[in-house]
Amino acid sequence: MTSRIGELLVKTGLITEEQLQEAQSSQNSAEKFIGSILVELGYLSNTDLSDTIAKQYGIPIIELDDYTISDEILSLVPKNLAMKHNLLPLTKDGSTLTVAMVDPSNIVALNDIKFITGLDIQVVLANEGSLKSEQEKRYESQVSYDSILDDYEDQDVEVVDSSDEVDLNELEKATEDAPVVKLVNAILTDAIRKNASDIHIEPYEKTFRVRFRIDGVLYEIMKPPMKLKNAITSRIKIMADLDIAERRLPQDGRIKLKLGNNKEMDYRVNVLPTLFGEKVVLRLLDKSNLQLDMTKLGFETKQLGDFQDNISKPYGMVLVTGPTGSGKTTTLYSALAELNKVVTNISTAEDPVEFNLAGINQAQMQDDIGFNFASALRAFLRQDPDVIMVGEIRDYETAEIAIKASLTGHLVLSTLHTNDAPSTIGRLLNMGVEPFLVASSINVIVAQRLARKICEACKEPLEMNPEVLVDVGIPAEEARHIKPMHGKGCDKCADTGYKGRIALYEVMPMGDELRDFVLNGASTAELKREAARIGMMSLRASGLMRLKEGITTVEEVLRVTTGE
Repeated sequence: MTSRIGELLVKTGLITEEQLQEAQSSQNSAEKFIGSILVELGYLSNTDLSDTIAKQYGIPIIELDDYTISDEILSLVPKNLAMKHNLLPLTKDGSTLTVAMVDPSNIVALNDIKFITGLDIQVVLANEGSLKSEQEKRYESQVSYDSILDDYEDQDVEVVDSSDEVDLNELEKATEDAPVVKLVNAILTDAIRKNASDIHIEPYEKTFRVRFRIDGVLYEIMKPPMKLKNAITSRIKIMADLDIAERRLPQDGRIKLKLGNNKEMDYRVNVLPTLFGEKVVLRLLDKSNLQLDMTKLGFETKQLGDFQDNISKPYGMVLVTGPTGSGKTTTLYSALAELNKVVTNISTAEDPVEFNLAGINQAQMQDDIGFNFASALRAFLRQDPDVIMVGEIRDYETAEIAIKASLTGHLVLSTLHTNDAPSTIGRLLNMGVEPFLVASSINVIVAQRLARKICEACKEPLEMNPEVLVDVGIPAEEARHIKPMHGKGCDKCADTGYKGRIALYEVMPMGDELRDFVLNGASTAELKREAARIGMMSLRASGLMRLKEGITTVEEVLRVTTGE
């Protein structure tokens, strides 16, 4: 195929027939692109070569520095194939994959890529030197799952799905198999590199996939072969010290990895039996990333003042609400860090204990032996406490003990799963707690969400119709003067436009007005209106504030908050 390029160069007068023959004799032994050999022999310049090919094939010449390539795009073309054919995937638009090549006449390469990806291929031309440099840089930072799986041969152990027929000896042998060990290690370390908060390993009827939650959003990372399903799951269960023979009940465990630079990473492991096997979810607990300075969490000035005032009171309840993964634990830990003094006795009941905090007595709940939040609270009250933290108020018994503790001289911190701060009152009342106990015990309720931050490396202004801003809750006059930002995507943010997250808060101090409303049986809507009247900033308003500051986007505000 490359003779076409050679003949073209002779035809245009850039090289002679003799020079082409010399290059072709070198090519037979080196298996290199004919144009590259001619450049190396000094018969041709890179610029002349690129210009001639671009003109002949009608394709543009691009600068690779102008492109940001995400790991998702890179994963479409295996490293060994990209290196073999001297190409690099750049972008994907619908069913079309744009690929940078040195030799667009290489039909074999184009067919291979089209077969593997199932996409239409659009070719652009790149300088060979810069393309090789980009290949090394891009693929070096990417975990090569393909190379690990290449070592796994067809005759390796495959375990049947039926739990009644599991051969434990074969299963243990499979988990010690080098490719399985390498693959699991690669998944665990790749999650750290990508700053993932969770790893999902999911079996289905005909597929098996691995997903990472990065900045609150799930991304598919790979699809291992189905025959590795049980071996991978069992390897993780062994690492977490779980029972590999038990495949009918959920199990919880923990993995601790020692990394370089004396860094450790904890993984909280949960295994759940599903229809087609065991789903494994690992939560990454990186203490080095734990933010305990509450001034940096995302509170507005007034919100921070209200929160600090109420956690500094000697008694009462401080409740933090929101869905799973909204950062409640971080907010509570930051409050405990501020309260953690030599003169203060702090005890926490957690399920599970996510981070070890020096100077704080942390208890791990064990429901199987009856050590739950309610029993832990009773024990704490006999331990001369000043501050108590309860991981979550799930039932009436826990709520009753926590409220009574808060009314008898203790500061109680806890969480609930509610949509916003005012609806927390209704949740407690629905549990059976009397209105007068709710009104008299609660100091402050904080609702929160996590919104993705725009990547600082690729942040740029975004032209937007002011009507869109008005629709999300910004006054029309103000909307005309706001310049929203977005991330165009770069290699630092995996081409998503987002990097990191910031908390959005709704802080509702329980003043006398709100206490009266609770005692008079006000609805959640009435409580919300009264809280807004006396100055509470809602979650949506908090998100819009971050939008105006250029920290997040309209899409993120709409994703994590609801209208008022």
